[in-house]
Amino acid sequence: MLETDAPRDDDDDRARLVGLNHVALEVGDIDDALDFYGSLFAFDLRSRSETKAFLDMGDQFIALAETDAATASAETDDARHFGLVVDDAALVPDRLEVLDIDRLDVPGLEFRDPWGNRVQVVDYEEIQFTKAAHVLEGMGLEGLEKSDDALAELSEKGLAPDSR
Repeated sequence: MLETDAPRDDDDDRARLVGLNHVALEVGDIDDALDFYGSLFAFDLRSRSETKAFLDMGDQFIALAETDAATASAETDDARHFGLVVDDAALVPDRLEVLDIDRLDVPGLEFRDPWGNRVQVVDYEEIQFTKAAHVLEGMGLEGLEKSDDALAELSEKGLAPDSR
């Protein structure tokens, strides 16, 4: 059995997962993708080229890559997805409605982008994922806090702010 929350054993020759640097998505057109994601979310554009764009999320990013294979008719499945963390998930349903983007009929807040990528949106305060205070401050989000449930989940792992 794997002990994922145990401190790294000096005899363990495996690297420990620490987090995600970025997620890469295939899109059919970079300009259309920037328009689509820009109509839903506020973000800084880290950089872009003719076929790639990088949406900044503080110390992480989303890489958009234009490919011929990325089409709305591309085969999709119901399990593969990625989760975006936002400062206020309550704002997203209204944006989806204004933009005539269908929500998926699942618990939570999910939709597909024009290229079939399944997107789940979660509120920062409700999940364990935590940005360092200096990163939140640099993003202008220093007021974000965790819910009691999220803090309890972190405490169970010894990862809550007051458990160190």
